[in-house]
Amino acid sequence: MLSCPRCQATLEPTAIQCPRCRLPLKAHGHPGIPLHRTEGGEALCATCVYDADDTCNFPQRPHAETCTLYRSVNAAQDMELPALSPGQQISFWVRNHRGLMALGGLLLLSLVLVLVR
Repeated sequence: MLSCPRCQATLEPTAIQCPRCRLPLKAHGHPGIPLHRTEGGEALCATCVYDADDTCNFPQRPHAETCTLYRSVNAAQDMELPALSPGQQISFWVRNHRGLMALGGLLLLSLVLVLVR
């Protein structure tokens, strides 16, 4: 069971705020946006991927104690993408470039029609 970081009250997994101390648990009152908090007094930015690669545009940077975009540097290092076979790479490219494939098909069709005449 989850507990509130401030008052340690028992929380339901769908809770948007703590029923006892009213601490917001989800960002902007939306159940799908998690709100990451610091443990203690240190800032989240010290261990965030976005701060490490200098792509963070959060106004409270580098002293943010709550953040909606936080990703731990340690968790990001553990996540590695599996290597794709050449067939999977081609399939992935074709799926993501359907419009370009259609345009190429039309160009090829028009070339064939010009050469047949």
